[in-house]
Parts: sequence; structure tokens; C-alpha cells
Amino acid sequence: MPPPVVEAAPAVRTVTVDAEFEGQRLDNFLLRELKGVPKTHVYRIIRSGEVRVNKGRASADTKLAGGDLVRVPPVRMSAPALPADAAPPREFPILFEDEHLIAIDKPSGTAVHGGSGVSFGVIEQLRRARPQQKYLELVHRLDRETSGILLLAKKRSALLALQEQFRARETGKTYAALVVGRWPAKLKVIDVALHKTEDGGGERRVYPVADDHPDGQRSISLVRIAQQFVDTALLDVTIKTGRTHQIRVHLQHSGHVIVGDDKYGDFALNKRYARGEAVTGVRFERMFLHARQLAFDHPATGERLELVAPLPPECAALVAALAKQT
Repeated sequence: MPPPVVEAAPAVRTVTVDAEFEGQRLDNFLLRELKGVPKTHVYRIIRSGEVRVNKGRASADTKLAGGDLVRVPPVRMSAPALPADAAPPREFPILFEDEHLIAIDKPSGTAVHGGSGVSFGVIEQLRRARPQQKYLELVHRLDRETSGILLLAKKRSALLALQEQFRARETGKTYAALVVGRWPAKLKVIDVALHKTEDGGGERRVYPVADDHPDGQRSISLVRIAQQFVDTALLDVTIKTGRTHQIRVHLQHSGHVIVGDDKYGDFALNKRYARGEAVTGVRFERMFLHARQLAFDHPATGERLELVAPLPPECAALVAALAKQT
């Protein structure tokens, strides 16, 4: 029997903080430096004093400055750096890209990041596809089932500037949604507070609540009819607040669920669409919610950008078939 392979212990490293990471917390910096190391272990080595910033002890929430020297102790990995289920490298359709940011057209069924039973998502796949990219972070989120425009930052300064625009509601976000029923033309504003909960398994669920609910968050959606069909309507929904599942719950609360929504929708009708029975000859097996337009100020130049993602082929085919029925 051959002798066991003994790997050399990794050495202490001193990492110089790049100016791009100015203001980042120490724990987040280390989680990036020590990819694959459990968070609990990262916090343990900080608490123990093994991590030093400019030769002094530091806490997890220490804000780093450009040029700081961070002592990173040797960490033995209990698992290989690239596990068997590591994210495969993947590029996505690019709507805009420069040295500051990337805007992609995310397909339905792809999570934006790993977690909650998903091994990997867009961010992990793009990082694998672009190993030379020093910095790549999600600016915002889209539900796994939702397709359309997704922004990623290639610089920390771009990330902070764009996220501030999202928080300040300075971005224009419009979604295409196909709902069941005839949408009332007078219903143009939905201003209904939402309350987010999680079950024991971490599954998120959102409920409409009264304005004075202690855990409710004011949520506003603007609705315009793009096309009215016999028993469905294609809507343009512009959100003024970015709550979890906001459009899905607002439309359900208004009595018009989104076609294909497996959480808040009409499950029996979803099956008919999937089998090609709801619209003869057209099988539709996803949720019809697509982030089709996004306007924001470029984080470096200040130029107003307006990006558009056309309807995916399966959505366009369903719309075309519905139009023939009217």
C-alpha cells in the first residue's frame, strides 16, 4: 500500500488591501481571500487574534483602508478548493459591459447566487468563466424564475454607487408580466405593504398586510396594460420599491396571478400551460415575469443608461399565440 500523501501546510500570507476595497469590513475581505473556508472558521481566526491588520488585532467589523497590511494565517482546507459540484464556468448574454460593470440578460431558472438548496448561480459561474476578473459582485437580485436584466459590478466603487441608487429609488425598473384575467384599466397604482417571512427550511414567503402592520414595508408598483388578450393581460410593471416577490404578491393581491408562478399562482392552470393545453400547441413551463428595462446613472460617468432586454423566445411565442386568439 502506498504511503499517504502529506500536503505541506499553507504559509502565513500578508495581503495588501487594494484601494478598490477601501471601507470593506475585515470579515468580508477574508471571506473573499479564503474562498471555500467556512464562515465560522473565518470568524474564529479573527477572534483568536491570528488575523492582524497593520500588525495589530482587529475585529470582524474593522473597516479596511487602501494599503493596509492584513496577516492571513495558514488555514487547512477540509475539502478541496474546487469541490465536485463546483460551478461550471458560464457566460451570459451581455447587454452592456465596460471596466466598471456588466449587465446581463439572466435566463429563467438560473439562481443569481448559490444557497437555499442551490449549489451555484450566476455570480459563481461568471467568476469561474472569468478567473482574471479581480472583483465581481451582484448589484441586486432577481428571483430564480425571473428572467431579464441583472447588474454586476467589476469595481467596489461601482457596487456602492449603484446600490445607493437602488436604495434611493433612482433606478427605473420595469418588468413584463403576463397575468390571468382582464386587467382593470383604472388600476394603475398598487400601494400595498408587504411582510416577508421564512419557514423552518428558509423558504421565503411574502404576504400583503395593512399599512400599520408592525413588520410591513410600504411597497409601490405602477401598472400599465401593454396588451389585453381574451383571458390574460400582458402588463408593464414599474416598481418604485424593491421588495422580495413584490410584483408577484401585488398582482396576486389584485386578483390577477402571474402565469406560471409556482408560489403565488394558479397551480392547476400552470399545469395546463406546461402541457400546452391552455394555449393550444404552445407549451409554457416557466413564470412569465421578465425584467425588461432598467435605467440608472453610470457609476463613473454619471451618464443615464437605459437598458432593454427583449422578451425571451418562449415568452414571445406565447404572446404571439395569445394575440392570434383575440
